[in-house]
Amino acid sequence: MSFSFQSIAPDTAVVRIGKALDFRNAAEFKSACQDHIQEGTRNFVLDFSGTGILDSTGLGAIFSLYRQLTPLGGQVVFAAVSRPVQVVVQLTRTYKVFRQYPTVEAAHEQLQGRTASGSRAGAA
Repeated sequence: MSFSFQSIAPDTAVVRIGKALDFRNAAEFKSACQDHIQEGTRNFVLDFSGTGILDSTGLGAIFSLYRQLTPLGGQVVFAAVSRPVQVVVQLTRTYKVFRQYPTVEAAHEQLQGRTASGSRAGAA
């Protein structure tokens, strides 16, 4: 498997995508995400820091995950987006759907703040 999952909260997992998310491993990505959804994961932070290839099949797998999680109140966010992935994100205007964060930690903080009762809303 070219990607790995790490739980960082009871309902949140970081997925380190690895070198590629493309036609060769997109089905495996979807299946692994399904397993985590069955276990209660509702938020996915996709770490693209080491990713050089994201093709239309990989992007389709991400959108499939998004469509499944949105009705459940979940989110899919991008973190540490590499330059090759950023090109795909810009060309496909995917940035309009998926929030991007400079680091996994920044994404996790945002997700924690979103699930809190809003007490951090005024913090700057």
